[in-house]
Amino acid sequence: MKMENAALRDELALERTRLANERTFLAYVRTALALFAGAAALLQFFHGAYATLLAWLLIAGGGLVLIVGVYRFWRVGKRLAARAPESVGHS
Repeated sequence: MKMENAALRDELALERTRLANERTFLAYVRTALALFAGAAALLQFFHGAYATLLAWLLIAGGGLVLIVGVYRFWRVGKRLAARAPESVGHS
């Protein structure tokens, strides 16, 4: 009975960690989208060299945030998959 409880506890902990990884990834995506939207709004309402430069910096920052988020999601997911017990049917 205790072994079953321990296995269940470990499996649930792994699932919570997977969900936390997904939430973190979505936070990166949300931040990148906010930076892209900020750049679009800046270009829509301001028409100067500084506004254009700032908009491009926001776009670059959004792209960088998105790349970092994808990389971290992939890396953590790979580490979780390596630790997953065989009975867990997640990919």
